[in-house]
Amino acid sequence: MPRKFGEIAFTPEVKIAQTQRGSRETYEKYINKGSANDTITPQLKEFIAHIDGFYLGTVQSNGYPYIQFRGGKKGFLQVLDEKTLGFADYSGNLQYITVGNLSAKDNAFLFLMDYRHRKRVKIWGKAKYIEGDEALIERLRTPDYPAQIERVILFQVEAFSENCPQHIPIRYSQTDLDEIIAPLQARIAGLEQRLSLQSNQP
Repeated sequence: MPRKFGEIAFTPEVKIAQTQRGSRETYEKYINKGSANDTITPQLKEFIAHIDGFYLGTVQSNGYPYIQFRGGKKGFLQVLDEKTLGFADYSGNLQYITVGNLSAKDNAFLFLMDYRHRKRVKIWGKAKYIEGDEALIERLRTPDYPAQIERVILFQVEAFSENCPQHIPIRYSQTDLDEIIAPLQARIAGLEQRLSLQSNQP
């Protein structure tokens, strides 16, 4: 079990709950022996490159969490270095809840789901938004996506953890289905062409 994950997720209140229910000693052993998992590994980088959406969690000044789904073409969430993720923030409904939350408290959370392969990754860290940096905006821009970029959001990784795939339903996006069906459609088209040629022979 990742050490940094335990240091962040196992607050004093969580540790009390674990102690009361008999799991604290076991988790303490796992954490002490675990790797840090506080930098982006090649495996995590590859996983991120293939996702087309994630959930971003921020903290409001009134103590409530705020969860927002962010989606785009595969690769829109980019790895900038071994500790930093970034993505373009496009014009939306103009509520600016995430922006407001980050202006007061930079604690943030990413929940990455790959339903097709039944895999999920949780990432804890600090986030900030940057406006007016044209070079960074261009670096994080999704090619052929015309929407206006208002800012970029950078996420500093502090810990990540992968979950057991049990109970994750298998689901396919339209892009996934297109990739799966494309060879079948090509095969059908080839067979139809052969049939057409055979039927036209004397």
